[in-house]
Amino acid sequence: MKRHLASMMIAVLFFALPAWAQGVQEEQPPKVAPPVTAQNYIIGPGDILDIALWRDDALVRQVTVLADGNISFPLIGEVVAAGKTVAQLKQEISTKLTEYVPDPVLSIEVKQPNSMIVYVIGRVNNQNRFPVNGNVTVLQALSIAGGLTPFANGNKIKIMREENGKTLILPFKYYEVLQGKNVEQNITLKRGDVIVVP
Repeated sequence: MKRHLASMMIAVLFFALPAWAQGVQEEQPPKVAPPVTAQNYIIGPGDILDIALWRDDALVRQVTVLADGNISFPLIGEVVAAGKTVAQLKQEISTKLTEYVPDPVLSIEVKQPNSMIVYVIGRVNNQNRFPVNGNVTVLQALSIAGGLTPFANGNKIKIMREENGKTLILPFKYYEVLQGKNVEQNITLKRGDVIVVP
């Protein structure tokens, strides 16, 4: 009798386990925003750029974008870099260099995106300003800030974003996102975003 019961239990486990495993595999990972590339990264004050003219060691520089948004480069002097993409800045510098260098082949790389700062305030374990090198979502920023305190209201978090002179307020429900619901709220943060945890 005991042997028959044990055989039945093994059979149940044998058939139930694949179904359970299949159910686990069917869960889809949360959707994340597409990565920020060199083409769409907006340069800001504090960023460190590597600028090099091909086959000309005299025109290889590492420059820091100043607080006024300008950089300085040999032959052409000051150029406004802040607010432009890497591709736009490359085009502008290349155009100005054509007066001195025929067909310049220029490369620009954002060595350190120091202007990419987000703020996390309120009921987190480490409220602060955080430089982010690359894509950071709301959930990742909250993790960098040490997570929520026991008294935080996770489902009433707000992201404050300045766009076109206006302040946008975007809701974020922490516990829902953790459960895989409304994951579109877990947006990729932009420069200057403020996460407020009540």
